[in-house]
Amino acid sequence: MLTVVFGASGNVGRHVAAGLNSAGAHVRLTSRNPDTAPLPPGADVVAADLEHPATLASALEGANKVFLYARPAGIDGFVRAAESAGVQHVVLLSSVAVLDLDPSTNPTAWMHTQVESALEASDLEWTFIRPGMFATNTLWSWQRSVRDVGAVRLPYPDARTAPVHEKDVAALAVAALTEPYHRGRAYVVSGPEALTLRSQVQHIGEALGRDIAIEESSVDQARAELVATVPPFVADAILEGWQAAATTPPPVSTTIADILGCPARTFAQWALDHEADFR
Repeated sequence: MLTVVFGASGNVGRHVAAGLNSAGAHVRLTSRNPDTAPLPPGADVVAADLEHPATLASALEGANKVFLYARPAGIDGFVRAAESAGVQHVVLLSSVAVLDLDPSTNPTAWMHTQVESALEASDLEWTFIRPGMFATNTLWSWQRSVRDVGAVRLPYPDARTAPVHEKDVAALAVAALTEPYHRGRAYVVSGPEALTLRSQVQHIGEALGRDIAIEESSVDQARAELVATVPPFVADAILEGWQAAATTPPPVSTTIADILGCPARTFAQWALDHEADFR
C-alpha cells in the first residue's frame, strides 16, 4: 500500500511523512523542487506540482492513498489523475473556515471549500481535517519582532484563540491514512485551550527564558507587519480571526484526545518545541 504525501516539506506534511514512516508505511514524497526541498535523505521523492496536472501521473503511479493540501487551481486535474491511478482514499488538510455561513466572502473558506467539493463529487473516498488557528501562525506574526526588538505589537492582545500544534494535525492525518474507520468523516481540530494572545506571547517568553514586551498597535500597523511575511489574504484572515476572538472565544475541540487517545499538545509545549525559531 503506497501513500503519497504532497507538501512533504511543509509544517504538517513533514510530520505526516515521519509518522507514516514510523508506522511502517510505504511512502512517496512530492515536491515542486526535489533538489532543494528539505526532505529526508534516501526518501522516495518525485517532482510534482498540483497546479500542473501533467506532473501528477508519475507521482501517483501505484498509489492507494494520498495526503493532500488545498490547491483549488489544480484540484480538477488532481482528481482526474488520482482516479486514473486507482487512488482509493485522500486525506485533505482543509480548514474550519469551510463552516463559514458564506464561504464566498472569505478567501480561506473559498479555497478549501472548492477542494472539498471537488473531492466529494469524485469517485475517491476522503477524510477532511479542518484545523482552526495553527500555532505556527505566530511565527509569521511575531517571529521577527521577538528576534529584533524583544517585543510583540498586538491590535487585540486579549483576543482568545485555541492554536493547534502542527504535530497533532499530522498525527490525526496519519490515523486517517492508516485506519479505514475515518473515511467519509470530517474533523474539526483545535488546541486544548483558548488562550489570550497576551498569554501566548508570555509562553514564548518562558520558552526563551526572558520577558517579551507587549505593545498595543492599530490594525493597520499589524497588517503592514504581517504582509511583510505572508500573502495579504493570509494576513487578513489572521486579523479577522483575532478580531472575532476579541469578543467570542473559539470553541475548543476534543478531537485529538477522542481519536488519538492522548491530550492535544498545549501552546506552551509548542513554544518549547519552537524556541530556536524565535532566537
